[in-house]
Amino acid sequence: MKLGIVGLPNVGKSTLFNSLTKAGALAANYPFATIDPNVGVVTVPDERVEFLSNMYNSKKTTHAVIEFVDIAGLVKGASNGEGLGNQFLANIREVDAIVHVVRCFEDSNIVHVDGSIDPVRDIETINLELIFADIEVLDRRIAKTQRGAKNDKELAKELDMLKRLKAHLEDNKMANSFELNDEDEEKWFNEYNLLTAKPVIFAANVDDSSIGDAEDSNEFVKKVRDYAATFGAEVFVVCAEIEQEISELDDDEKREFLEELGLKESGLDRLIAASYKLLGLISYLTSGEDETRAWTITIGTKAPKAAGKIHTDFERGFIKAEVVNFKDLKEQGSMLACKEKGLVRQEGKEYVMQDGDVVTFKFNV
Repeated sequence: MKLGIVGLPNVGKSTLFNSLTKAGALAANYPFATIDPNVGVVTVPDERVEFLSNMYNSKKTTHAVIEFVDIAGLVKGASNGEGLGNQFLANIREVDAIVHVVRCFEDSNIVHVDGSIDPVRDIETINLELIFADIEVLDRRIAKTQRGAKNDKELAKELDMLKRLKAHLEDNKMANSFELNDEDEEKWFNEYNLLTAKPVIFAANVDDSSIGDAEDSNEFVKKVRDYAATFGAEVFVVCAEIEQEISELDDDEKREFLEELGLKESGLDRLIAASYKLLGLISYLTSGEDETRAWTITIGTKAPKAAGKIHTDFERGFIKAEVVNFKDLKEQGSMLACKEKGLVRQEGKEYVMQDGDVVTFKFNV
C-alpha cells in the first residue's frame, strides 16, 4: 500500500511524515522545504504477527508494510507550474490513497501561506489543483479519442464518457463522485488514473491542547469532519508535534506517554486503521518455523488469489487451504488443540478469505 501525504506549505505535513517514518525529511517554517518526494516504509503494527512468531519460534518475522510518499507543499496554481508544480502532482498519481494534512491550529510563529486558518478553504485549494491537473489528462485523452471516434463505436462511447467526466470536473466536483454507467466506463475510468478519483483521508493536525477528549471542542476539526462527510472521506485527528515526540520513544515509554495523554493508540496506528478501512484491506497470516508473515489482500479475495500473493505457483496449482482463525488459535494455544476441537477447516477454491485467517496452502504444480 502506498499513501501520498499532501497539503499546503506549513500545515505540519513534513513533521507528520518524519514522525511516521523517522526518515528525517527537512521540516522548516517556509514553503517548499521539501524539494524531492521523500519516501518512507513503515511496518504495520499487528500483535497477531508477534504472537504467532513467538508460538512457532520463527526464524524470521515479516509484517505488512505501508509506503508513505511526502509530496512537497502544493500552492494555488500548482497545476500550472506555480511553486514546484506539476512534478509533484505526477508523484501523487502513483499512490493508492491520499492523506491530506489540514492545519487545525493557531500559531503566530508559523506563517500560513494564505494568512489565516481556514481548513475548508485549504482543502478546496488543493482539490482545485488536482481537478485542473485531471482536466489536462482528460483533454489529452479527448484529443486522442476524437480522431477515431467517427468510425469506431467503442471510441465514440468513450468520447461521450470523457466529455461527461470533464464537465463533472469543471463543475468543481471530484472524479470519485462521478457515476459510471457500465463495465466499459469503469475500465476506461481506471485507465485514466485520475488524482481526484483516489480515496482521501484527512489528517486534521491540531495542537496538543486539542488531542484526545479535547478534539471535539476544536472548531476547525468540526469543519473538516462536516466537509469530509459530504463525500464519505475518512478523518483522523493528529498532533504532528506529539507524534514526533512519540517516534523517539521505545515501546514502554510510548505506552506510558499515550496513557498520560488519554490516547489508546498513536496517530500512526489510527492512520493505518483508517487506510485499511478506506481501501477495503485485510490481512491473513502464515506461520511456521522459517517465517511468520502478514499478507495484505482486499476484502472479498478468494483463497487461490490470496495464495498467489505468496507465489504465482500457489495460485496456479491451488488444491485447498487449511484455515484456522487467529482468535481460536490464540485461545487454544496450539494448532494441534485447534484440530482436536474441529476448529481447523479445509477450504476450497471458492472460499473468501477473512481478516485474521491463519493459513497453510496446499498446492501442486
